[in-house]
Amino acid sequence: MPVACALIPRFRLIAATSHRGILERPAALAPEPGAAQLIGEVSEPGERFGLRPGMRIGEALSRCPELVLVPPDLERAESSWEEALRRLEGIGAEVESDRAGEAFFEAGGLSRLWGGIEGVLKQARRQLGKSVRLGAGPRRFCAYVAARSGGIVPDGAAADFLEPIPVSLLCGRLGGDGEADDLPNELERLGISTLGRLAGLPRDAVTDRFGRLGLRARRLARGEDEPLRPRPVREAIAVELELPEAVSGQQLERALELLISRLLAHDARRGRTLRTLRLSARLAAGGGWRRQVALRRAGADRARLADALLPHLLLLPAPAAALRLEALALGPETGEQLSMSSPDQERRKRISEAVRQTRSAAGPDSLLRVLEVDPGSRIPERRHVLMPFPES
Repeated sequence: MPVACALIPRFRLIAATSHRGILERPAALAPEPGAAQLIGEVSEPGERFGLRPGMRIGEALSRCPELVLVPPDLERAESSWEEALRRLEGIGAEVESDRAGEAFFEAGGLSRLWGGIEGVLKQARRQLGKSVRLGAGPRRFCAYVAARSGGIVPDGAAADFLEPIPVSLLCGRLGGDGEADDLPNELERLGISTLGRLAGLPRDAVTDRFGRLGLRARRLARGEDEPLRPRPVREAIAVELELPEAVSGQQLERALELLISRLLAHDARRGRTLRTLRLSARLAAGGGWRRQVALRRAGADRARLADALLPHLLLLPAPAAALRLEALALGPETGEQLSMSSPDQERRKRISEAVRQTRSAAGPDSLLRVLEVDPGSRIPERRHVLMPFPES
């Protein structure tokens, strides 16, 4: 069945820019903190310098010294794209989308409803706006290339259509790690500049030189791809909290605890447990940050959720202007019983458990307490002594 692709060029770059004037200059998305040093989406003036997504920062700056690196705002891009996906699902499309600004869906089942493939693409444009590029092809990658040029590739013509396409379009199609994004650059350095040349290479030679990534790139160049994996339709269960600029430390932890309480009290949860969470932040200096946390066992206990999320909060690369907590996957319903113990008893219980785990990991003398003996002594060593911390 034909696959349709809806593509909004530079969607993540547009979402990350504070004003559109940056798009009139050579600009590119900066790499995420801790990721490979490769640029992301590139503005149109930047493409005139030969810049493209997946290029190394050093090479990009050597080609264009005035290049502006824009910090990515993943949270704003994801939330805006989620609204667009819901509009696509409103016309009956079962959507697959792994990145903001790009979606795939099978168009054959909708062609009778909307009057052919052209009618399906027309409805998609009506939902996403005039800036969207639409295309269709036998497979996912072929539909992506067709959307960049705004065409429809008939079944059986994928190999001929992909033959003159540059291998640079493979960037971002092979996986999410830096090695996969750098493979098109290595192919070009070896003189393999088009998908047709890559598809004509012997399979054994590609396997010996590039391994698993090379085989996947060769399959895409030959018009072969995996079937679509439409996402399950899920309810939007998310809460957000605006933060003052100076929030840090315990105040930031209290903000996260407040978000957890709001998420557990959300009407759409309907007593179900939480299985997978996404913690994201909009940074005060621009850009965004996010972490996805999968719980070992689905639950709705506030203390357990806080223990799972607080370590990730310490990885914030900069002060945050807003925090957002979203439930990506829910578990079965569970009975929630209120605790009859006081907050002090709960606190003592948690401290006792922490003492037990520390001693079991580092020995019985790893945790001591300060005991006041002679506070009036002139000798500091006589005022206090170290004693073993009681377990209970």
